[in-house]
Amino acid sequence: MLKLARLSFIFRAHFSTQVRQVAASSGPVPVVTCKRQQFNLYQSDIPVEPERLKLGTIPLASDGWRHRKSNGDYFIIHPAQTAHEAYGLSERTFQELGMCDTLVDNLKQQHIFSPTHYQAEGIQAVFNGGHMLLAAETGCGKTYTYLLPVIEQMLRRKLLEQEREFNSPIMLIITPGRELAQQIGRVAEQLGEGLNVKVRVVLGGRTKQQMLNPSFEDVDILVASFGAISKLVTSGIYRMDAVRYVVLDEADTLLDDSFSGKLLHLMRRFPFHKNHLQDLGEHIHGTQLILAAATMPSNMDELLSKLVDKATIEQVTSPNLHRLLGHVTQRFMRVRKMDRPQILLDLVQRDAKRNVSTIIFSNKTPACDFVSLFLNDHGCRCVNLNGDMMLKLRLGQFEKFQQAEVNVLSTTDVASRGLNTIRAAHVINFDFPLYTADYIHRVGRIGRIGSRSDCLVTNLITSQAEILAVQRLEHTARTTNVLGNVDANVKGIIRRTIAKHHPPADPNLKV
Repeated sequence: MLKLARLSFIFRAHFSTQVRQVAASSGPVPVVTCKRQQFNLYQSDIPVEPERLKLGTIPLASDGWRHRKSNGDYFIIHPAQTAHEAYGLSERTFQELGMCDTLVDNLKQQHIFSPTHYQAEGIQAVFNGGHMLLAAETGCGKTYTYLLPVIEQMLRRKLLEQEREFNSPIMLIITPGRELAQQIGRVAEQLGEGLNVKVRVVLGGRTKQQMLNPSFEDVDILVASFGAISKLVTSGIYRMDAVRYVVLDEADTLLDDSFSGKLLHLMRRFPFHKNHLQDLGEHIHGTQLILAAATMPSNMDELLSKLVDKATIEQVTSPNLHRLLGHVTQRFMRVRKMDRPQILLDLVQRDAKRNVSTIIFSNKTPACDFVSLFLNDHGCRCVNLNGDMMLKLRLGQFEKFQQAEVNVLSTTDVASRGLNTIRAAHVINFDFPLYTADYIHRVGRIGRIGSRSDCLVTNLITSQAEILAVQRLEHTARTTNVLGNVDANVKGIIRRTIAKHHPPADPNLKV
């Protein structure tokens, strides 16, 4: 125990010292600093046009982590810019982008006064009416980018005044998770305040109850988790005849192998093919498809071609897409698995003293449950959120964290997609994610528009598989490359890996 306490102290001391040195230094700007200083890298060391070197061609601090004596080693990836520099405010105002006064006032109520460069470009593109792919890093405000122009168009075209049957929305927003659906619903309600925009949120977990005892009402914007809406549409409780806008939020997750079959069946209800005919002067009311994503699977073109003609999709892509978050400090610590709980407790207690809100990610539910129980047993109030929880236990857990009732959230990747966690300032990967897409989304819970400027990610690295994943990230940081192998389709990755190593006996048989 004394050895472990000393290890925790060393981590804190080394990290704090390095941060102070970086902040006070007027010398070389650090990119990567390490316990073993021979691996330090400074911006002056990086060529103006760096070569796209492959993994294994440059020395990494994590190269030696496979050895059992590497316990206690670490390296830190330092911010290369501020959040303001990362997102940047547009010179155009929301009024100049075409928003009515009430919408602008509602934005001000949420302390949003100017669009970012990305939002300005994306809003104008959505206004143009074509199918859209909004691809940008987490936390840059993609939800406002599609909601604002759609609500404005509803008002301009007087779609809200047209007579429709009950449960016949104009806009359908589909998400992979319940918490994200609730969040988007709240944003839509805030934007629609005083505009007579009726928003309804439909969540999974109570689908049978909703089918047996359905409610019928006027709905303009329907926000739903995918599992719920697919059943409620099939049963006829919600009608899709009047839908003019379909949004797939976290599109990469919705289009992966876990969802794609049922999703494509639902999407066939919408006349996406008629949308681009409007460009030919024909007054045909089609449905505009909008996809929002922070990670783009390598086979995204193949997935999109199942929905619409790819040539009709306009892409608005951020220059920071698939890059390490450039304004957040990220530290990687090589530790023994048995030491993780005590190190975690030390980190959380330190955050509590500084009044820092913390999100702790685990790869699986048992580890997530353990973290919550362990921290609560040691006097650190913590809420638990994972996809295996019963709905009545799961509902409200995230809100406790959002409303500052509790400052620590233990979760799985169910909370890594899309959730606006601007009050969080520290992400701890108790289990390190083996897929690059998962790392991008987890880190994206901090450093968002409106977040604190001193956000931090701490990664506890234990296994050989985790070390390989870390080496890919360290290599990317040192070479300023775009992250490779960004694919959220875990089920597809596993299927392709099995097919590669164990091909079917019959070459005509598809796996």
